[in-house]
Amino acid sequence: MKSFFFSFLIILTGFAAQAQAPEIEWQKSYGGTNDEEARSIQQTADGGYIVSGYSNSNNDDVTNNHGDLDYWVVKLNNAGAVQWQKSLGGTGRDMAYSVQQTTDGGYIVAGNSTSNDGDVTDNHGGGYYDENATWVNFADYWIIKLDDAGVVEWEKSLGGTSNDCGASVQQVEDGGYIVAGYSVSNDGDVTGNHGDMDCWIVKLDNSGAIKWQKSLGGSDNDNVFSVQSTTDGGYVIAGLSASNDGDVSGNHGGTDCWIVKLDDTGAIEWQKSLGGSGYDAASSIRQTTDGGYIVSGLSVSNDGDVTGNHGDMDCWIVKLDDTGAIEWQKSLGGSGYDATSSIRQTTDGGYIVSGLSVSNNGDVSSNNGNMDCWIVKLNNAGVIEWQRSFGGSDFDYTTSIRQTTDGGYIIAGFSTSDDGDVSGNHGGSDYWIVKLSGTTGINDTDAETANRLLLYPNPNKGSFILEGVVPGPGNYTLTITDVSAQQVYKQHIKISAGNTLHREINTGNLLPGVYFLHLLKDNESIAVKKFTVE
Repeated sequence: MKSFFFSFLIILTGFAAQAQAPEIEWQKSYGGTNDEEARSIQQTADGGYIVSGYSNSNNDDVTNNHGDLDYWVVKLNNAGAVQWQKSLGGTGRDMAYSVQQTTDGGYIVAGNSTSNDGDVTDNHGGGYYDENATWVNFADYWIIKLDDAGVVEWEKSLGGTSNDCGASVQQVEDGGYIVAGYSVSNDGDVTGNHGDMDCWIVKLDNSGAIKWQKSLGGSDNDNVFSVQSTTDGGYVIAGLSASNDGDVSGNHGGTDCWIVKLDDTGAIEWQKSLGGSGYDAASSIRQTTDGGYIVSGLSVSNDGDVTGNHGDMDCWIVKLDDTGAIEWQKSLGGSGYDATSSIRQTTDGGYIVSGLSVSNNGDVSSNNGNMDCWIVKLNNAGVIEWQRSFGGSDFDYTTSIRQTTDGGYIIAGFSTSDDGDVSGNHGGSDYWIVKLSGTTGINDTDAETANRLLLYPNPNKGSFILEGVVPGPGNYTLTITDVSAQQVYKQHIKISAGNTLHREINTGNLLPGVYFLHLLKDNESIAVKKFTVE
C-alpha cells in the first residue's frame, strides 16, 4: 500500500508540474529620452514585425515628432533591427492602439487624435480649455493607411464634437476595415448615442469611407477594446459596460465584461454581460477554431460568473461557445494587481496570454520587482502549462502578444527598467519588444494521427491535397489559420464509414506566407499541419 501511494504521488506531482517557460531569444528597447508605449505588434509576411504605439521623443530611435504624443510606427526585421520608423500626427495628442498588415503588404493603424494639422485633417472639433487657458480639441478616431514603406496613403478623422477614441482595427474579407472604440458624441459621423460613453463600431471601405456605423450601449459607460471579424461574415466585440438598459442586459453589478456578436450590417445577434459584483472588463477577444470565443480581461469579483479570485485584481480568462455561453472561466494571478491585455489561440489549440503582474505568489513567480510583464500559456481547458514574469526592477507592461511562425512568441509593451531582462533603455518608458524562443516547427496535437496524414505539395500556391488515416467515422472540421491565429478557411467533412480521408483544398486567395491546417473531430483537435503558400 505504501509503495502504491508513493507511486500515485509521483504521478499526481507529474500532472501538476508546469512546463518550462521559453527563454528570451532577443529583446530590444526602442525610443528616445521621453516616453514611448508600444500597444500592438504583428509578425509580417517577410518574417519581421510591425509595431504601433506612441512617442513624445524626438531623438535616438525617434525622428520628426510633430509635438506632444505622435503615433510611432516601427518596422523591424526578424532579428529586431529597425528597418524604418515613422512619427505621424500633429501638434495635439495622437495615440495609436492597433496595427495590422493589409493584403496589399501595407498597414492599417487605428487610434485617436486631438490634432487638426500636420498629418491629421478634418478633426470634428469640440474641446475644452486646459489649466493654461489653451483650447484643447477632443479626440477623433484617427485611421491611417500606410504603404509597405510607411508612407501615408490616406488618413481619416472619424467622430463628432465630443471625445471619440479608437482602440482596435482589422481588415475584413471585402478589403475594407472594421474599427471599434468608444464615443461620447452624437453628431458628425456618430448617431444613436444612448447616453454617456457608448461603444462605437465603424465599417469602412478600402479607401476609408464609412459604410455604416453603430453606437452600442446603455445610459452608463460602455467601451470596446477589441474587435474581430468572424467566419460567418459578422463581427464580435469585447469591452466593458456599467449599463443595464438600452442594448445591455444582465449586468451583475458595477462594471461587467460586455461581449457583443454583430451580423455583417452591425445588428446585434446576441450580447452577454459577464462578471460579478465588482469591476470586470474584457481587453481582448478572438474567435477560436471550434467557432466559439476566447476572452481575456480582468476582474476584482469573486461571485456571479467569477470564481477563484486570488485577491485584489486578477487576470480573468473566459471560454465561450458560439452563442456566448460560458464553457469555462479561470481567475489567474496572485495577491497583488494582475491584469491581461491580449490573448491568442495557439497552434496546439491552447492559448497564450499577456498582461502585467505585481504579484509574486499564487500563480505568479519570479517577479523582478515592481510591475512585470506576465506571460501565461494555457492548454485548451484553461490549465496553466507555463508562466513567466519578464522585466526589471521598475515598471514593465506588455500590451500585445502573437505566436510566431517558428512556434515562439513576439511580445510588445513598454518598460522603464534597465536591468533584469531589460537593457538599452533610452530614458523614460521605451517600447520593449521581446522575442521568445519556440520550436523550429509546429507540435502536432496528436502525433500519431498527424504522422498518418500527408499534406502535399508543400510549399504550394494555395491548392493542395490532405489525405491519410484518421480515427474512424465521424464529423470532422478542417480550418486554416494564419500566423496571427486568424481563421482564413473552414470546411466540414463527414466520414460515414472507414478511416480514410482524401480532400482536395483550394485556397488560391491566400497571400504568400506560413499557415496552419487544423483537423478537428467532434470539435476536438486531433492534428495540426504547417504549410507554406508561395
